Amino acid sequence: MKFGILGSGSWGTALAKILTDNGHRIYWWNRSAEAIEMFTQRHINPQYLSSAKFKMELLHLTTEPREVIQHADVIVVAIPSAYAAAALQKLPPQIFKNKKIVSAIKGILPEHNLLLNDYLKEHFSFSISDYFAVLGPCHAEEVAKEKLSYLTFSGLDESMARGIAACFKTAYMNTVVNKDIFGVQYAAVLKNIYAVGAGIAHGLDYGDNFLSVFIANSADEMAGFLRKAGIINAEVGYNDSEKLKTSLHHNYAASVYLGDLLVTCYSLYSRNRSFGNMIGKGYSVKAAQLEMNMVAEGYNASRCMFEINKQIGARMPIATAIYDILWNQLPAVDGFKMIEKELI
Repeated sequence: MKFGILGSGSWGTALAKILTDNGHRIYWWNRSAEAIEMFTQRHINPQYLSSAKFKMELLHLTTEPREVIQHADVIVVAIPSAYAAAALQKLPPQIFKNKKIVSAIKGILPEHNLLLNDYLKEHFSFSISDYFAVLGPCHAEEVAKEKLSYLTFSGLDESMARGIAACFKTAYMNTVVNKDIFGVQYAAVLKNIYAVGAGIAHGLDYGDNFLSVFIANSADEMAGFLRKAGIINAEVGYNDSEKLKTSLHHNYAASVYLGDLLVTCYSLYSRNRSFGNMIGKGYSVKAAQLEMNMVAEGYNASRCMFEINKQIGARMPIATAIYDILWNQLPAVDGFKMIEKELI
């Protein structure tokens, strides 16, 4: 397989490291010619995970995304969700035809309230059977340090998912495969929202006892949404609905669901937790964003999921309170008083 990566942030850099550590040559898009020049000179991404050294003979760096797509069989899309549509909309509609697409986007495209597969379906020649998602629990910073980690690859074509996953398996990276292509993506979105909430709780000086109950209830709320969303997608989503109906029953305590939620809520690497912590301490959303200078996916995700859930109809008091804190100026202390009454 020939791999291409769109996106050169922390997560794109981590995935590129894994592939090149396995000897795979990759085509890699970076929008900055200056960054590519520095990368070529120093053999590191100067902007993200600069501790990770690369074998330059395995990299083809370019500022032209079409070049990446044309030369690769498998396209890994690792652009932050807030910028993905702007990056993709300039591409011709047939460009992804007969390509395998791996979404490494841990969010909803906020301008459209769509998962990446739904956006591709609307704008490109695209088949859901050629689409896969890669999720954690896996922080890019620990990949750079080669800490033992686990990735889940999800797709309806289980054989191809296993083939792609095998390319990412290293001494420090184990891989798992499942077929819940919609559920794992929604779980990745929701865990970012709950991690913002965990950060807010920390900023408000709640203790570990409360936080454990908050996360347990968040996991239950997430599972309820995933069950309802899975049924709806199976019934009305795609021509492959028969395949979808065979994969509705999932273990939501598995690492790609609960594990990713836990690490995003607890880890000091978590941008969403850090963002929420500042909100809990009294920062405005804008002030927190300026201080972080990085994307916290949970902010846009909270609004997107609020809108999406109008169609799904799941009961989500925790996610709704976080949405109101971030978007409707509900004081964080009042929002968490509301959440307290919902926890069991």
